[in-house]
Amino acid sequence: MITKQWVAIHRKHHVHSDQPGDPHTPHVFGIWRVLFGGALLYHAASKDTAMLAQYGMGTPDDWMENNVYAKHSRLGIMIMLLINLWLFGILGLVLWGIQMLWIPFWAAGVINGLAHWWGYRNGQTRDRSRNLVPFGIVVGGEELHSNHHLDAANPRLSRRWFELDIGWVYIKILEKARLAKLRVANS
Repeated sequence: MITKQWVAIHRKHHVHSDQPGDPHTPHVFGIWRVLFGGALLYHAASKDTAMLAQYGMGTPDDWMENNVYAKHSRLGIMIMLLINLWLFGILGLVLWGIQMLWIPFWAAGVINGLAHWWGYRNGQTRDRSRNLVPFGIVVGGEELHSNHHLDAANPRLSRRWFELDIGWVYIKILEKARLAKLRVANS
């Protein structure tokens, strides 16, 4: 997905979370539509040019974004197919098919659907976001979704001693290897 589209949809979701205007809430669209058609809701929202202009500001607008990512947004999917075929032969096609179903279902369906429908909370938010389980390992920590809504600018999604955010683990590994640097937001 093009950076500006994803950022705009995510920002609009936080502004209108679980209310009319939220591009993918089960409380407007229904749990089954978001769970099994969340990727389609993302695709529809990505075509809203007014929303992109309003919520997409500050996203990359450089040569790479404009000439590679935006013009060839499906290229990564095709490269993944080629790598799978190279590594696993014809079985790579099956694995690629599973990935093409798995990623949209978990990211757009489970997180945007179930994580606003069912689970536990560590604090009060203005929406209905929930933590699905205390270990965020399938979708980079996003299973701790209510924690994300409690403090949206915080890259660490775990809040309690027993919660595990695999995304935070990756961030810390990259930071130790000097391949990433945490930026502290101005308060």
